[in-house]
Amino acid sequence: AQSVTQLDSQVPVSEGTAVELRCNYSFSFSLSLFWYVQYPNQGLQLLLKYASGPTLVKGINGFEAEFKKNETSFHLRKPSAHISDAAEYFCAVNATVPETAGELNANPLRC
Repeated sequence: AQSVTQLDSQVPVSEGTAVELRCNYSFSFSLSLFWYVQYPNQGLQLLLKYASGPTLVKGINGFEAEFKKNETSFHLRKPSAHISDAAEYFCAVNATVPETAGELNANPLRC
């Protein structure tokens, strides 16, 4: 089965400090990994996506994530957090298995 696990339910962050939101995944076949953000009273917004190619992915608003196949991780990072980054963050995987539609799995993380 394909799934993602966010390792923290809430992450306290001070203004101007680095933040890391941890996400581990499991998969059997090809996959795409995503980070979404949901700001208060707004819809989901895509921060970044990894499908193939360079393992370090740059996203919007200074966020980045690195695909680490050996560690099965896709942690979201920002070098300097701001109060405006307070939101719920979702790690998601879309894994494609032979002759089967992909499955989307996501869990929220508050920051």
